Amino acid sequence: MRIIGVDLHTRQQTIAMLDMKTGEVVEKTLQYEGENVREFYAALPGPVRVGIEATGSMHWFLNLMEELRIDCQVGHPAKIRTAETRKQKHDRRDAALLLKLLAEDRFPSIWMPSTEQRDLRALLLHRHQWVRMRTIVQNSLQAIALSNGLRRGSSLWSQGGQHTIESLPLAQFAARRRTELQTLHRQLNERIEELHEQVREQALQRPGAQHTARFGNGKALASYVGMIPSEYSSAGRQRLGALSKQGNSFLRFLWGEAAMHAVRKDPNLKRFYRRKLIQKGLGKARMAAARKLGIRLWIMLRDQIDYEEFCRRGQMRQKNGGAYAGIPESDTGPAEQ
Repeated sequence: MRIIGVDLHTRQQTIAMLDMKTGEVVEKTLQYEGENVREFYAALPGPVRVGIEATGSMHWFLNLMEELRIDCQVGHPAKIRTAETRKQKHDRRDAALLLKLLAEDRFPSIWMPSTEQRDLRALLLHRHQWVRMRTIVQNSLQAIALSNGLRRGSSLWSQGGQHTIESLPLAQFAARRRTELQTLHRQLNERIEELHEQVREQALQRPGAQHTARFGNGKALASYVGMIPSEYSSAGRQRLGALSKQGNSFLRFLWGEAAMHAVRKDPNLKRFYRRKLIQKGLGKARMAAARKLGIRLWIMLRDQIDYEEFCRRGQMRQKNGGAYAGIPESDTGPAEQ
């Protein structure tokens, strides 16, 4: 068996390979030219185990390892770094550290989504980027409307609102800017609607994705997403700081966006949000609502229940004095903490 620690970069990779039979260690650097990487790994007699540190540009390498049927483990960067006590850092030392952790069975592997799941994430990210572009266009059109005394708020995006801004008397170049922004806005709306239907279709095709047992409780979920305070406590004294933000930033953003829509629809969540808004301010209130909404969604997915059943359970728990984060308050029960 061969164990390989790979220090992965965008233009090259440095490897440290151990042959378990002979004890021979080989170090080399592979440049990403032609089929160098594929030919090297394809020529290795199995079994082979590879360890890499998680990076944003690793997916092509993971796909290659999956294609060649090579066991590839992805390690937690922070935990890998804490395993090295010396301050010297370079590619050969990093590859040797990965090899050492693999050989000693101390490699801090992390969970990785499948190829299909990564592809679905690409769909969500693609739609999200189009929505952000539409937001930029909408802000520009709102600025044009406000600078000309037109205050329509969200109704500006209705057919009547668009006709009103189109009828504003503007100078030559300002009128051209308005017309092109309106055209772009219509095009973005059409594209986003197409992507939205694709997302909806994929969600309906995956009832199994609506069940998860990955997290033990809501606190573990919030910790994974990075929506808990950072902490530095010692000797019985607790010190809490800003959000840890150690999870997926895209997921945190989506939770925040969803929470702002949910507080308009859910009276219980709206009361919770307004209370936190008075107590903590806008930013903390938004994160608190997003955390609560995320935990609610996780409970629904875990137990495979709809929102009505979730609310019924929450009200029963509160009547019995067992409310906890994510469970909505009843109309007569105590407020959420």
